[in-house]
This record gives sequence, structure tokens and C-alpha cells, in this order.
Amino acid sequence: MADEQFPAAATALEEYNSIEQQMASPEIVSNPDKLRKLGRRHAELGSIVSAYKSWLQVKDDLEAAREMASEDADFAAEAKRLESELPAVEEKLRTALIPRDPDDARDTIMEIKAGTGGEEAALFAGDLLRMYTRYAEKRGWTVSVQSENTTELGGVKDVQIAIRAKGTPAPEDGVWASMKYEGGVHRVQRIPVTESQGRIQTSAAGVIVFPEADEDDDEIEIDPKDLKIDIFMSSGPGGQSVNTTYSAVRMTHIPTGIVVSMQDEKSQIQNRASALRVLKSRLLAMKHEQEAAEAADMRHSQVRSLDRSERIRTYNFPENRIVDHRTNYKAYNLDAVLNGDLQAVIDSDIQADEAERLANQK
Repeated sequence: MADEQFPAAATALEEYNSIEQQMASPEIVSNPDKLRKLGRRHAELGSIVSAYKSWLQVKDDLEAAREMASEDADFAAEAKRLESELPAVEEKLRTALIPRDPDDARDTIMEIKAGTGGEEAALFAGDLLRMYTRYAEKRGWTVSVQSENTTELGGVKDVQIAIRAKGTPAPEDGVWASMKYEGGVHRVQRIPVTESQGRIQTSAAGVIVFPEADEDDDEIEIDPKDLKIDIFMSSGPGGQSVNTTYSAVRMTHIPTGIVVSMQDEKSQIQNRASALRVLKSRLLAMKHEQEAAEAADMRHSQVRSLDRSERIRTYNFPENRIVDHRTNYKAYNLDAVLNGDLQAVIDSDIQADEAERLANQK
């Protein structure tokens, strides 16, 4: 049942039903790429459709109760109850209709790089890697290391990982929906293991995140002539060779200067495919950033995702304190956060972002 008060919701319902019919057709079922894209759109529309149906149900029940209220006191009481419920379901629908980040349901590529602070910064980068890995495990996501450069003490000079959800999650449950807030400079304050006099040192690590492009993503096209590909020997921790073949790949996109190195896969062909996918993801993020900037409508969360120069969080070990500088979130459970209990920190960013989107709609 369509309603003139929320035409966008009625349109979403029509598209949702149409997608369900398409996904049931043999042609789509036999095409994994089309099925994945339709599945993602189906999930995007799901929250709108659910809120719209709830609103229609309360609205229709209220009309029916009002019609019978004069004949039956029970219906009068029911009408009163439904009247009190209607504003909440209507607000939920209005919130669902606010445009989301179109990449929320996507998986995520993350890079962690040790910053100022030498070996201590590398050790902290390793702590961040473990934190994100454990957080992903708690969310039921998978983490695969695509490239890693470690130190002799077990620190991480730089690492690139892919964080992926299973199946087709709803946008609010997508990896990018949460991890996009992690981009920026992470600062640590503690006594380094390399410090003999017990002095607190401040060092940092930079985190870059961007949504992962699909292998068949037609939004980004790469001309093979624009690629420079170098092959080199893969190496393990400490620079030790892990094989005797030149399977690692360094891919340079000449027009933009973007360089992607990949050595985690076992063959050169697999590393080429992985490097190309990461390159497409970087170009997709760059494209969206430019489009948003041109439209003067880039949300702060997206800026943070791509800006390593902004200090976003401080991890203070002596006080067991974590502070998110964007939302003023503060808690004294740093040990738990580093063990993967990161949701409350991320929720503070999500809530601030949603509040801003609501304010911009009014």
C-alpha cells in the first residue's frame, strides 16, 4: 500500500519487491556477480522497507481502531495506544530514509603504518593490527594479511589487510559502516620496552581505510596501458625469503602514481589479481572523495577515513585510558579495547555521524 506522505518509501518498497523477483530468476541465480550486486541493494533497502511496513501497519490499525472507538471502549483504548506509538515509528522511517553512505555494505582494505617513534611506533602499529583482528573476529568477519613488513622485535612497519563480512550484510552491519571511522593518526602514550629509564614516550601510527571494490566493479575501469608492473621475490618476517620464485607484485598506476604491492598470495597470478583489486579500491575511494568534494557534501567521517594527518585517538597506557578526539569519548578500559572490545568507541563515531546527517536533513 503506497502512501503520499512517504513517496520515497513507497518507491523503495516497489524496488525491493522487484529485486526479490529478479533474485529468484534462474538467469540471476546462475550469475554470482549480478546476484551479489542485487543482494547488496536488497540489503540497503531492507531497513527502509521494514520501517515503512511498520509505519503502514500502525497507521492502518489506528484508522481501524478510530472507526470502532465509538462502539467499543476497547477499540478506544487501542486507538489511544496506537496514537502514542505513531510518532516513534514515523521518526524511525524518516531516519531510515536519510541517505546512507553507499559504500557501507562493502568490505574494507586497511593499511597501518608506524609513524614517529621508531621501534616503539612499530610495536604500537602491531598492537593496532591485533586490536582490529580481534574486533573483526568478534563481529564474525574475516581478516587476511595482504602485505606486511615487520621488525625484529615483532613490531609492524607497515601492513595491509582485507576485512570482509560473510554473505551480504545490511548496510549498518557492513565492514565499511564501522571501519571507515578508523582512518587517521592514532597516538600512544606509554613506557616503551626499549626505554631503560622508565620515561613515558609518545609515538603514533597512521591508519588508512577504504572500501573494497568488487572484482567486476564497472564503476572503475583501468586501462592496462596505464599500469607498470614489477615482479620481485616474496619475503617473510625479518626479510627472510619464503620461497624461491618471483611471485610478489608491485603495481603502479601511472596516471595517479598509486603504488600497490602484494606478496601474500602463493602465485604471481593471484598476487596480480589481488593487487588489481586493491588498486581499483583506491581509485574508487579517490573518485568518491572527488565527487563529494565537488558537491561540497563530504561528511566528516569520510574525510577522516582518507586523511592520515588528523589525530583521531589517544591510547594512554599508564592511565588505561582511551580518548576519541572527534567525539570526546573517554573510557578507562584500554586493555579491553586493545583486546578487540572496540564497539563502544566506534559507536560514539556512528552516533555523531548519524546526528549530523539528521541535522542536515532538517
